[in-house]
Amino acid sequence: MTSSQESIEARENDRKVREGLVISTSMNKTIVVSISEKVRHPRYRKTVTKTKKLYTHDEEGQARIGDRVRVAEIRPMSKLKRWRLVEILERAR
Repeated sequence: MTSSQESIEARENDRKVREGLVISTSMNKTIVVSISEKVRHPRYRKTVTKTKKLYTHDEEGQARIGDRVRVAEIRPMSKLKRWRLVEILERAR
């Protein structure tokens, strides 16, 4: 294995992977995934829920609103899209 192949594999393994809930599927090949994180406020020590929206590439359009999904970081595909759908963990009821 050459050093360039090793460096490419190392970069692919270092990419961020997140799990979240699909909140929108209204765009072509794009879904919006909501990621919630509980954080303790530094001064008041209250637990606060922080939410982020991740614009995610869904090539086949297989995700639906309410699905729990796993997404991985990729190079920028557009102004907002920097994530791709890896797998659907749980279907919405």
